Amino acid sequence: MKNSATTTGESPSRLIDARIKELDDWRGKTLSHVRALIKQAVPEVVEEWKWRGVPVWYKDGMICTGETYKSAVKVTFAKGASVDDPSGLFNSSLEGNTRRAIDFHEGDEIDEDAFKTLIRAAAALNRSPARKSTTST
Repeated sequence: MKNSATTTGESPSRLIDARIKELDDWRGKTLSHVRALIKQAVPEVVEEWKWRGVPVWYKDGMICTGETYKSAVKVTFAKGASVDDPSGLFNSSLEGNTRRAIDFHEGDEIDEDAFKTLIRAAAALNRSPARKSTTST
């Protein structure tokens, strides 16, 4: 897996590791689990650290972000409105035309297969000819 450089000189992966350790509660465990599933789904994913502390995963474009809040770990799919969600995992940011998110709360079980399917679909969307034609015009 590749990492992009940051202005602090720390690798994004190390910064994400530190964030997970800093949380030291269910949110850290959930973010760690989500991260592992993303890496399983798209082994060549690139991790970045943006916006003063948000893990971001890329493959041919942004796949998703992993934000942590007091009562939720929010995984936001950059182009989620265009990603098929047959298992109905998206439960947040449903009103917009672009993004979709999944809010995980303490005690939630993650449907690992469905989540990895969403990650793969988001990565595939980034590689789709329709995406390339819209970004090159």
